[in-house]
This record gives sequence, C-alpha cells and structure tokens, in this order.
Amino acid sequence: MRRLILVCGLLVVGVLIVAAQAFGQEGAGEQPTSVSKVFDHFVVAGGPITWFVLIPLSVATIALAIEHCLSIRRSMVIPEQCVEQLGELMEQKQYAKALEFTAEDDSMLSHVIHSGLSEASNGFDAMEQAMDDTIEERAARLMRKIEYLNVIWNVSPMIGLFGTVFGMIKLFASIGSFGGNLDAGQIADDLSIALVTTFWGLLVAIPALVIFSLFRNRIDVLTAECAVIAEGLVSVFKPGTPPSPGKPNTAPNAT
Repeated sequence: MRRLILVCGLLVVGVLIVAAQAFGQEGAGEQPTSVSKVFDHFVVAGGPITWFVLIPLSVATIALAIEHCLSIRRSMVIPEQCVEQLGELMEQKQYAKALEFTAEDDSMLSHVIHSGLSEASNGFDAMEQAMDDTIEERAARLMRKIEYLNVIWNVSPMIGLFGTVFGMIKLFASIGSFGGNLDAGQIADDLSIALVTTFWGLLVAIPALVIFSLFRNRIDVLTAECAVIAEGLVSVFKPGTPPSPGKPNTAPNAT
C-alpha cells in the first residue's frame, strides 16, 4: 500500500513538472499560468478521445487500485485469526469442526484447508493434490481480477496513438483545404489533439503497468505463504508424524 501511494505521488509530481516545463516559456515575464489554462491545454485540447476514453480509463485505474488494495492483502487472503483458529483445532484434533469452520470462511487459506480435509479419507497424497489444485485455482482467480489493469496499460498507449494519428490527419487536411495558408491557431488546435492524446495514453498506461506489477508480485507472495501455512496445518495427516502420547500412529480422519 505504501509503495502504491509513493508511486502515485511520484506520478503526480511528474505531471506537475511536465506542466511547468510546458508553460514555463509562455509564462516568462507574465502572470503565472492559471489552473484553467492548464486544464484547457491538457484536457479540453485533447478532444473527445481524451474526454470520453482516456480520462475514464484513468479513473478506472485508480478505482481498481483502491479495490485491489482492500481485497488483495494478507488479512483477507491469510487472516491471522483464521490461522490461529485452525491451528488450535488441528492441535486439539477437532477435524470436523475445522472442516465446518473452513466451509464458512471465505479466505484463500480456508478454501485450501477445506479442500484438503475433504480428501482426508483418501490419504495424504490426495489431500496434497486437492490443496495444490485449490491454491492454483484461487491464485488464477486473483490474477484474473487484476488482469483489467494489464488490459488498460496495453490499450491506453494505442488509444493515445490513435488520437495522434487522428490529429495529424486533421492537420494535413486543414493545410490542404487552405492551400498551405493555414492559420497558426488552427495548426495549434490540431496538434493539441495529436499530442495531448499521446500524453494521456502514457499517463494512464504507466501507472496501470506499475500497479499491475505490484499486485502480481503480491499475489505470488501471498499464494506461496498460504501454501506453506496450509501444509504446516495439515502435516498431522502426514504418514509417519509422531503421535501424541497414548494415541496410535495412524492418520486422522476429518469425518
């Protein structure tokens, strides 16, 4: 979360630097550029492609980042309370209660443990296979969840390029229609569409790529941690595990 906030802050600073450099020469010796002037240059001048496609994509990126920060975190995937509760149930050999508990809990760890306990009667190898399959399935589900960010960072530069091509076509068409005697203001308008759409395409794509990479790494880490914890919790079912005093050396049955 802190890394994401830092990245977003650096991007905001980058935008401000670009804006300052873009209007530094124009504003030299004059009044400082107003907020409305910046808005006109970086939003209004971008045309419908910026207004109705790229800016909504930037809002979607921010919304997805916030949602993923809330849902893809350790307290949701591997809740500490869940780990402690399952540890106590396994230690007390209350496997039926553990099966019931994991059926009601929606965390990845509970799903993994539940699939393993459900195969307890078929042996430890079947339990391991069931847990591995569940971990892969839940990890794939999380990866599909963040795939929208991957789509955004791939599509945004192409949309910006489309706006650039559109603006250049308009520019050359205007030059041709006026016989080469084109007003400087008209040239500026067409070039604004060409350049501002590229600017927004990159502004959307770069944060989306960074956020996607951060969450992909987070999913890998949480998935690996979940697998290790789950294996430790069900290790009592492993053949050859030393029995408790007065207990036979047999694998327990979850049912």
